[in-house]
Amino acid sequence: MTPPRNTLRADARRNREQLIATATEVFASGSAISLDAIAKRAGVGNATLYRHFPTREDLVEEVYRDQIRPLREDARTLLATEPPAQALHAWMRRFADWAGERRGICEALVAMSASGRFGTGPVCDEVQQVLAMVLKAGAAAGELRSDIDPIDVGGILAGLLSVAGAPEQRPQLDRMLAVVVDGLRPR
Repeated sequence: MTPPRNTLRADARRNREQLIATATEVFASGSAISLDAIAKRAGVGNATLYRHFPTREDLVEEVYRDQIRPLREDARTLLATEPPAQALHAWMRRFADWAGERRGICEALVAMSASGRFGTGPVCDEVQQVLAMVLKAGAAAGELRSDIDPIDVGGILAGLLSVAGAPEQRPQLDRMLAVVVDGLRPR
């Protein structure tokens, strides 16, 4: 991935910020557009884009970096009001809704999971931390197994979203999430 923002030269930081702003605009529009076209629209060369964001997944993750953080508070609220297993199911559904509203995030998560990169990058890090928090609460309450890796659950969630992530598939997704949560219960 790219160096931290504060270590970049001023021109490199401006280019990076322009790429993120342009990609944010493009992703919000719902248009399917290549990375090279994003670079051109941002007024930089494609080598500049690939230096900052070697893959589409890296760019998607950066665009949605700050937008994922409120889901952590959602998890805390759910844990305060629901038993942990129900909180896990409800949070995964909220995450699916969040991801469904953001173009490219489901594809990026699936690609990262398939390549073994799930758990790296700002969005995956946040998902992993939230899942760890909920799984830990579930294990402490005796509702969920204590030997589950949040990265594995994140990968499962990415897979589910790849086959049932569209809004019209929510009933199927809910059934699949129920199976996942049941599979995480202690034996």
